[in-house]
Amino acid sequence: MGKIHIAGVPEHFNLPWRLCIEEGKFAEKGVDVKWTDVPEGTGRLCQMLRDGETDIAVILTEGIVKDITAGNPSKIVQVYVQSPLIWGIHVAARSAYITLGDLENKIVAISRYGSGSHLMAFVNAQNEGWDTANLRFEVINTLDGAIKSLTDGTADYFMWERFMTKPIVDQGIFRRVADCPTPWPSFVIAVRDEVLVNSPQIIGTILDVINTKTSGFKEIKNITRILAARYGQKEEDTAEWLSLTQWSDQKLTQDILYTVQEQLLDLNIIDRKLSFENVAG
Repeated sequence: MGKIHIAGVPEHFNLPWRLCIEEGKFAEKGVDVKWTDVPEGTGRLCQMLRDGETDIAVILTEGIVKDITAGNPSKIVQVYVQSPLIWGIHVAARSAYITLGDLENKIVAISRYGSGSHLMAFVNAQNEGWDTANLRFEVINTLDGAIKSLTDGTADYFMWERFMTKPIVDQGIFRRVADCPTPWPSFVIAVRDEVLVNSPQIIGTILDVINTKTSGFKEIKNITRILAARYGQKEEDTAEWLSLTQWSDQKLTQDILYTVQEQLLDLNIIDRKLSFENVAG
């Protein structure tokens, strides 16, 4: 097989992939890897897997479970980040909304339907005891779209990874009113079925390389400074993020899948559960 296409969000979680490519770690093993940043997030990544635009996606757990249930011909081959994703719940800095309770029945900005920002709006609403039938959405595609939407009032709040959104809070554009951590590991690695069948050894090699990098990622010299420079953040924020983040080289477990499916089923985001073998490869 030729070049392997891998896609993920342009966030600090995925710096290990970028470093492996820049340092020639995949090439050393005879694998030609191309990385694509996808700022639109999970919904777009799911579509890229379906359309064959990418072979591998580093993707939010709940989003890919939902899309595999809906027919995405892919499998989860591994958990990538074991720790929860901390979703910050943001409003425009000058809005009248002060507490999380103020946002009940208000309009949610989401990157696209089926994205993490969409699905987690349901999780947050359920956590708060809100009627999820009253959720209303405004599709904004990207972080820049969210800034415009909250600023001009076409949406009222926006859920996105807390640390990546922190610079926008620091600039006085957004104000964070609360956090909503995922009740499961945040990111998994998903591979198109066709690629898994045709190139299992290549996929195994890619996983070996990235797992080696993530196992020592926190020990890289000046890593908090590198993260801050690459992602436009303060070094104290990248240090805090790094302390909260735990990568994984483990397979998805049946217990984790059950937890995700139960939550999505309860929220009517999926209409059935698939067997473990139909989701995990």
